[in-house]
Amino acid sequence: MKIILANPRGFCAGVYMAIDVVDQLLEICPDEPIFVYHEIVHNRHVVQRFQRRGVRFVESLDEVPEGSIVVFSAHGVSPAVRQVAQSKRLLSVDATCPLVTKVHAEAIRYARKGFQILLVGHRHHQEVVGTLGEAPEVIQVVESPADIPSLKVIDPEKLIYLTQTTLSLDDAGVIIDALKRAFPQIKEPPASDICYATTNRQTAVRAIAPQCDLVLVVGSSNSSNSVRLTEIAMNMGTPARLIDDRSELRREWFAGVQTLLVTAGASAPEDLVHDLIEELVRSYGAEVEQHDVRHEEVEFGLPGSLKSLMRERGVDPEGRRIIRGDEGNRLREWFSAHNIPFRIVDLTVQGAAAAP
Repeated sequence: MKIILANPRGFCAGVYMAIDVVDQLLEICPDEPIFVYHEIVHNRHVVQRFQRRGVRFVESLDEVPEGSIVVFSAHGVSPAVRQVAQSKRLLSVDATCPLVTKVHAEAIRYARKGFQILLVGHRHHQEVVGTLGEAPEVIQVVESPADIPSLKVIDPEKLIYLTQTTLSLDDAGVIIDALKRAFPQIKEPPASDICYATTNRQTAVRAIAPQCDLVLVVGSSNSSNSVRLTEIAMNMGTPARLIDDRSELRREWFAGVQTLLVTAGASAPEDLVHDLIEELVRSYGAEVEQHDVRHEEVEFGLPGSLKSLMRERGVDPEGRRIIRGDEGNRLREWFSAHNIPFRIVDLTVQGAAAAP
């Protein structure tokens, strides 16, 4: 069996940032309880690893004692949540992905200009809940074309759509096309709201999946972008499975499989992919290739709220950055250390998105 590793895969820069925020808080506040509002990212392993280090995840700020440190997850929160945190004198550290923050800013800006906003996304996803909270009086959520007839539009010329960042390009396109047919004058956001990392991971699956007999996506079932990768592979005609880790493998999946694509959602740690590869090589004598669709080099600064807390604790934040670098060199070292034959194939795929 041949394994093709899709690149890019796994952690995006926003996830790196959110995880790094909690890591740094554990380092500079070792004797203080740290609370995270919702899962820091949608991955079971990431959450459990932090829980073992003493981090407490809560679904309500009522569970956080006054004056405590609370981290807002990568998915963002509404102004109402921020107000509750302020009223309880919580030390709030914002780990919201900058690309989600961009959508929040767009919602605020267009609401102030008198626009109604149609937010394309999953109504109960935390990112959508947070964005909706920025201007609930003018935002309506559209989950599918079936929602369009029930929309209440006052002025079709003052209408814009925004999207959840982790949607499938295909699914979003279907809804957006339907919105444009229903409201020909609807405005578009200045740039696509679907994040570069989501786009690149989906582009890689579209390019490679048709060559394969099976696709394995490493990620948790509550990870929107991981679920979308699985759906895209199946839409391309290739069977696909979403797994949290190698323990969920089933031997019957591999009957007749000669070429296997392995990828990972944007919140899945790379070590889970490594564990999966080891298991597949041991069980099936697989050879491994990485197919590079795009090299991602993304850098974010530390959130301002984290910098402020660091200064209060006597830690100089200057020069600290969060970098999502290309994994190529580290991957070569890992395969070499584990004596696994491995090669990299460079591809150029039209449609891959550049990082911001």
